[in-house]
Formats: sequence, C-alpha cells, structure tokens
Amino acid sequence: MKDKVVIITGGSSGIGKALAFEFGRNGSKLLITGRNKHDLDEAVNELRQDGIEVTGFNADVSNEEDNKRMAQEAIRLYGTIDILINNAGISMRSSFEDVQLDVVKKVMDINFYGAVYATHYCLPEIIKNKGSIVGISSIAGFRGLPGRTGYSASKFALNGFLEVLRTEYLHRGVHVLTACPGFTATNIRMRALLADGQEQKESPRKEDKEMTPQECARHIYRATVKRKHILILTFEGKLAVFLNKWWPWLADEVVFKYMAKEANAPIR
Repeated sequence: MKDKVVIITGGSSGIGKALAFEFGRNGSKLLITGRNKHDLDEAVNELRQDGIEVTGFNADVSNEEDNKRMAQEAIRLYGTIDILINNAGISMRSSFEDVQLDVVKKVMDINFYGAVYATHYCLPEIIKNKGSIVGISSIAGFRGLPGRTGYSASKFALNGFLEVLRTEYLHRGVHVLTACPGFTATNIRMRALLADGQEQKESPRKEDKEMTPQECARHIYRATVKRKHILILTFEGKLAVFLNKWWPWLADEVVFKYMAKEANAPIR
C-alpha cells in the first residue's frame, strides 16, 4: 500500500479513522471525508502528528455533487485514485411499524447511495490503476436484524451492488472487497436514529465487549492487500451468516432472542 492513493469516506471517527491510521502507517496517501468539520479537522491533525500524509475533505456522502468534488480533489492533490473505501454510514433502531419512513430513506441515502456516488466518480481512476473498491458493509447485510430495518436494507443493497461490480470487472483487474464487521465498539450506535429521527445518544450494547475499530481495520487492511472478495468478522457474525444460509428458520429464532436482549429493545 506504500504510495497508494486511498480515499476513505467517513474517515473522521470509528472504523474509518482506524483505517486511515492503518493505511497511513503503511505508506498510503490519504483523503478522508466527514460531515462534521470539527471532527474531521481533529482526525487530520492526529493523523499528521503520526507522520501520515492526509487531506481532509468536508463532504456529505449522500450528496452526489460532494462525491464528484471529492474525487476531483483527490486527483488534483495526488494525481490519481488507487483505492476507495466506502465507509461512511449511519444506523437506526426502531421497529418498522413505529419508524418514520424518512428515517429509512436517510439511512439508505448515506449507506447505499453514498457508496454508489463515490464509486461512480472514483471508478475511472480505479479501473486505470487496477485498484480496489472496498465497501464497509455489515453482518446485517447478510442477515436481517430486527429493529434495524433501514440499516439492514441498506447493507443488503450495498452487498448486492458490490457483488455486481466484482462480477462486471472480473476480467479487468479491479478488486472489490465486501467487508462485514460484526458489532464493533464505535459511536455508530450512539448516533443511530430512533423512530422519530432523533439520535439515540446511548448504546444499548456493552461496547467494551465488542471488537475494537483498530482490530477491525487491521483485518480489512490485510484483506485489501490480499485482494480478498469477502471478509466476515467476529465469531457471532460468522455464526449468523452460517445459520442464515443453512437453517434460516433457526436463524430467525436465534437472532430474535439475541436482539431482544438489548436494553430497551424495540422488538416485542
């Protein structure tokens, strides 16, 4: 990854920020994006203090024009784009019967269309360089999670999108990785949207028991270097995917009981 130009959407916190450190420490040149300029500037400063070459780009991934300008800025600064990591994402937590539908749309606009827009504008350079497109999906993209309707739907859509790209560019040297973390200790659950669109503020899970963003980033980095196609992380995640494939009726029961144990679970 030395001297490779890497774009990371949502690179100012969580897995995105950990990925920036992982790729940066291995010699990559970075452009990271974020909606919150204060958080973005802080992340850039931390990365530069670690000797990493990085530029911050204030952007809303759900805005098509922002993605176009992001790709143009990376090319202006570094001359090309080798790797795009579609990391920006948001979650939600509500039963489907209670959720306001604009919440589902907002999640879909960020998690799915954000990746579509970013990939579209970075693709010509990635094709030219036989580079990589990485999508940070989720176990929820293989197995629907009750109380996470919009989130699971957006990740299923992302998985399908990445699968199509992997097949379309199979003989053109483009690498496509679908990376599916399990529950990871980031702020995504604190910022998850409730039924009315307000942020949850508190995590319903024991964050200290989850995989760290740094560990997650190391797995994704190695999978990118090895040009793997699919990465499924955590024992729980692998079990959920396995059960859903071979015994979907059993997966329904297991997943319902597991998710119902969360504090203030929206399912009943």
